[in-house]
Amino acid sequence: MPTDPDPDPSSYHCQYDSREDVMDDLSSRFILNLPDEELESLERVCFQVEQAHWYYEDFIRENNPQFPSLPLKRFSEELFSHCPLLSHWRNDHEEAFNKFMQYKTRVPVCGAIMLNSKWDKCVLVKGWKSSSGWGFPKGKINELESKPNCAVREVLEETGYNMAGQISPAHVIELFIREQSISLYIVPDVSEDYPFETKTRKEISRIEWFRLSDLPTWKRNKTCQGKFYLISPFIA
Repeated sequence: MPTDPDPDPSSYHCQYDSREDVMDDLSSRFILNLPDEELESLERVCFQVEQAHWYYEDFIRENNPQFPSLPLKRFSEELFSHCPLLSHWRNDHEEAFNKFMQYKTRVPVCGAIMLNSKWDKCVLVKGWKSSSGWGFPKGKINELESKPNCAVREVLEETGYNMAGQISPAHVIELFIREQSISLYIVPDVSEDYPFETKTRKEISRIEWFRLSDLPTWKRNKTCQGKFYLISPFIA
């Protein structure tokens, strides 16, 4: 899993003269200080490159709009070519990137199905992009992290709600979807008046309560408005 570089918030407003300056800074922040054992792991390195991409899109470009938005694949190719510690993968970037994307889809995901006191409503979150669907708050597990701790951390990040005292390891729905393990803990008695507020940046756009009876697959052949494909297997 990615190592948190804990970037200095005061540096979000840095100005850069060129793309090379940007890549120098990102290499220093996310790659150069990695332990040797992490530098030898393609998966660990690629998680750091993904973090660098997030930092570039959300912070650097915001204050340096002359630089273009880059998809992850294009960004990673540029960083691999620029950073000396990644140069040995430079000629195999296509294969390295594809391996990482396949690996990432197999990293276990944990989260929660948060219910009200009547057990007839649940909390869903919507991604930042206009094309995003609704889903339960969840995220990828970190190395050596337990599933319950991952669920608590991800729900807190995405909704601002701390369910640490309410989670029970026994109350969980676990499914495998396309080789990925997804564990959602059932957390009842969440107040409908709780002021949810995401701690993420450009990741979650909306947090809302939904009636279970209004969600797809609750009743056979029932249709509803909106994109709910991320929750259908769990509702069923």
